[in-house]
Amino acid sequence: MRRNIPEKTIQRLLLYYRYLYFLLQQGTKNISSKSLADLMEIKDSQVRKDLSYFGRLGKRGSGYDVLELRNKIAEILGIEQEKNACIIGLGNLGAALAAYKGFKALGFRIVAIFDNSKNKIGRKIKGFICQDIKDLNRIINQEEIKIAILTVPAESAQEIALMLEKCGIKAILNFAPVKLSLSKKVKVNNIDLALELKTLSFFIR
Repeated sequence: MRRNIPEKTIQRLLLYYRYLYFLLQQGTKNISSKSLADLMEIKDSQVRKDLSYFGRLGKRGSGYDVLELRNKIAEILGIEQEKNACIIGLGNLGAALAAYKGFKALGFRIVAIFDNSKNKIGRKIKGFICQDIKDLNRIINQEEIKIAILTVPAESAQEIALMLEKCGIKAILNFAPVKLSLSKKVKVNNIDLALELKTLSFFIR
């Protein structure tokens, strides 16, 4: 995949994939850029621009073959190649994410959960045995894990993120409300749930 593709386009591709996945379940075989744009609540010109980065995907007059487009986006995003991921922090959020079944549909497989609490290490949850964070390096290499989901308190997030980088993690989904300082070799996406709720609060005043 070319490196000059905007990150916003990649994010929209994931949403296209999700909608196409549900359309297939409903038996839809073809969809126009206008109909797909309406589902996304964006302009149809944006849909065509996003998909144009990857060659000619649709047919004039008949739109896009839903199955073909879904498979092409899966190929572009690497969804067809299942990637192993781990969760760091077995609090309420970590446990909820461990139970989330939507990861598999997007090509991700949670293979390990870590924590440093003696009360949680060895505990079984959703089919996983919580591992001691001291075993991070061994298990990450053993399971070929490249993605980590960080759900730890803010005060320990940076230290653990550095540990993850040293273990070979290439991407972190960070739920801790703190900015991580890592090398450019690691891609970090931050999700601040409290901030998102505060933003919503502003709009419903």
